[in-house]
Parts: sequence; C-alpha cells; structure tokens
Amino acid sequence: MANDFTPGTIYLEDLEIGMTRSLSKVITDKDIEMFAEVSTDHNPVHLDADYAAKTMFKGRIAHGMLSAGLISAVIGEQLPGHGTIYLGQSLKFLAPVRPGDEVVAEVKVVAIDHARRRVTLETTCSVGDTTVIKGEALVLAPSRN
Repeated sequence: MANDFTPGTIYLEDLEIGMTRSLSKVITDKDIEMFAEVSTDHNPVHLDADYAAKTMFKGRIAHGMLSAGLISAVIGEQLPGHGTIYLGQSLKFLAPVRPGDEVVAEVKVVAIDHARRRVTLETTCSVGDTTVIKGEALVLAPSRN
C-alpha cells in the first residue's frame, strides 16, 4: 500500500461516515532504536535479541506505541488532517510487530457530531492479514466556520 496522498485537511463539513484513509510503513531496527530514545522506553524485549529470544515472543518486537503512532500520522495528515486535535484514543494490542514488518494503519469515520465538531474514528493497524492494534479515536475536526 503506497503512501501516495497529499497531506492536508478534510474539513468537518466534507467528512462522511465510512471515509477511510491509511498509510503503510516498514518498521526498521532504526525506528525501534529511535523510538526507545525519544520515549525513554529501553525495555530489552525491543532492543536485546538474546533477552527477547527468551520471552513469550521468541524474538524482538517493536514498541506497541510505535505502531500506534502511525494512527496519529493518518489522523494528523489525512483524515481529518491538518488542524485536527486529538481528544482521546483507546487501543487494544492484539499481536506483536517485529522489525521488518510492514504495518498498515487505517482510520475510518464512524460518527460525526457537527454541533460539537467531534468525529469518532475506528482505528486499526495490521501486518498482512493480522490486526495488531484496534481502537477508537475521538478528535476535534477543523471546520471552515
């Protein structure tokens, strides 16, 4: 899945139930190392192959919030896009993401409260046919008014 979109904004007035946007990213060792530095989460299950091999995952996994961050990218860059303010996000982590996995983050409009400018979004991340994260976001959408 290509990231062939033009960043921008879909204003509240133009949003429709069922609209979806997505992006994909291959999670690299460098991404995991950089996320560890930025977040200060140096859990060895993410960084130490020997340690991680002895865990239930039998190998290194990416930080869950690294993949979840891709949801934020879709919301902030595509749907609704620039000017969107996060109000809340629920997440359920269902399966691990490993270095080299291609994560597809998708956001879908499921409810619109025009009076309050609030939009409810179904959020998912997948690796192949496996859903690795599912949740729901509530955002304040930019408006022309």
